[in-house]
Amino acid sequence: MPQSQTAPRTKAQSIERNERQYQVGVLKRYGLLIGVSLITVIAVLLSIWWLALLAGVLVMVGIYDLLQSKHAVLYNYPIAGHIRYFLESYRPEIRQYFIENDKEEVPFSRQQRALVYQRAKNVSDTNAFGTLDDLYTQGKEWFLQSQTSHPLDVEDFRIIVGNEHCKQPYSMSVFNISAMSFGSLSGNAIMALNQGAKMGGFAHDTGEGAISPYHRKFGGDLIWELGTGYFGCRDDHGNFNPELFEMHAKEDQVKMIEVKLSQGAKPGKGGVLPAEKITEEIAQTRRIPMGEDCVSPSTHSAFSTPRELVHFLQQLRELSGGKPVGFKLCIGQPWQFMAIVKAMIEEDNYPDFIVVDGAEGGTGAAPVEFMDSVGMPLIDGFLFVHNTLVGAGIRDKIKIGVSGKIVSAFDIAKMLALGADWCNSARGFMFAVGCIQSRSCHTNTCPTGVATQDPYREKALDVPSKSERVASFHKNTLKSLANFVGAVGLSHPYDLHPYHVARRMDDGSIKLLSRCFYFIDEGALLTMNARSEIYNQMWVMADPDSFKADNEAYIAYNEDSRHTHKNAAVDTEHLVFPTDM
Repeated sequence: MPQSQTAPRTKAQSIERNERQYQVGVLKRYGLLIGVSLITVIAVLLSIWWLALLAGVLVMVGIYDLLQSKHAVLYNYPIAGHIRYFLESYRPEIRQYFIENDKEEVPFSRQQRALVYQRAKNVSDTNAFGTLDDLYTQGKEWFLQSQTSHPLDVEDFRIIVGNEHCKQPYSMSVFNISAMSFGSLSGNAIMALNQGAKMGGFAHDTGEGAISPYHRKFGGDLIWELGTGYFGCRDDHGNFNPELFEMHAKEDQVKMIEVKLSQGAKPGKGGVLPAEKITEEIAQTRRIPMGEDCVSPSTHSAFSTPRELVHFLQQLRELSGGKPVGFKLCIGQPWQFMAIVKAMIEEDNYPDFIVVDGAEGGTGAAPVEFMDSVGMPLIDGFLFVHNTLVGAGIRDKIKIGVSGKIVSAFDIAKMLALGADWCNSARGFMFAVGCIQSRSCHTNTCPTGVATQDPYREKALDVPSKSERVASFHKNTLKSLANFVGAVGLSHPYDLHPYHVARRMDDGSIKLLSRCFYFIDEGALLTMNARSEIYNQMWVMADPDSFKADNEAYIAYNEDSRHTHKNAAVDTEHLVFPTDM
């Protein structure tokens, strides 16, 4: 990715620029309070007592807003924040009668956000007068309940991550906080998330922005994510530093190591943290200079082939003292993932886990074209990874986590039914700490102090109360998951299967998910006998020593297929993923 074209700013210039921005921000945020204060003084001087009384009451409201810590919007926007809450209180009626329904997702519907808020606040999440869904619409899905349904008292469901190469397996929840970096999120947001994870006994992914003091303060379990910038364990040139990595990876709080190959919001693209968002704390945490844009390259420098990736993962496992090591990716060119799998098999060395990120993910800022038009959606990407591991005969060696627009117990249950081992959520937990989906994450002007480095804005996020909401959201979501499992007549989410979920098709018919998606036979890729020919073809194209497709092997395979009447001679342009099998 090209470096920033702007000239590096000195520390003094950055401070001066930030000060100007802060002064303008103060006028915007506190302008109404300042205005009514002036009106109060003028009204008293002119003996307009009714106006003085009215303006004085508003001043008192503004002072109260500055002293309270429960509502971040009121703290950052005294008096004006009440207008928002007043209008929001009538929002359901306005939407219902004049604008849109509560199920419209932009990108999360009001009903989805309300569900998180209710569970985070420990208030009732039940609704009256029937579903808002059209149960006969195309694509509608539902679980099939059992006549042997029963209540489950389990408050948490856990799995063990770690194969035979792992010396320190980790028992983790099936629902955890997905990758969000300090730098993208404020220090208070990170502390609230981590303290909530500590209280609820689940994991908190650091994101690629390294382990900050805010991650460490409360001691919640961490999954340390290494991106292409190797933040927190890089040398002066931005390359991987084994000594620094070992020092941090052996900390007791770090439970797993995750190498980020790509992310759903912008797969195939690096990232930039603008210089104006870089504080001294961020610079120290990431080991980067002040006054310059922080650029994450689009590719890794520690490896360049699938086989080298396998070696790098083993190096990280050894340096960490044998902790679970894996990688995260949004599926792009499928043969590249298959090349990694081939390298695993040839080296007889397997990651402990893989996290599949769907293209619908997106807590960080990204170009619209990448958000809308690059990368594979979660279900398609997960099923490809799952099928490849099953077809290669190594699914039992590797756990698979998933991330991408997962906020409800239904979302979790569905992905576990399809074969996932656990689920991560980023935006769901952002809602739990107060996010209102203003979609201003990249502007440093987040109204609730969640996605900002403005110390005055983030101060509005009260860590003790928000951490309790994080823990409550997790607890109540898993409680609902237990209700799902019990309603189906089972005792654990791992007993869920695709045939427990039904979907209405385009023609109005109903099919089980086991018939909607293709599921490969165990070991089929090793014998080139996958029922879907596309898997056989892409397996042939995969080269464990290169991320490029092996076109010669592909051509040879198709020639042989013609000779054996397999009818597999097609271009890569016409490869189509299977659905109904």
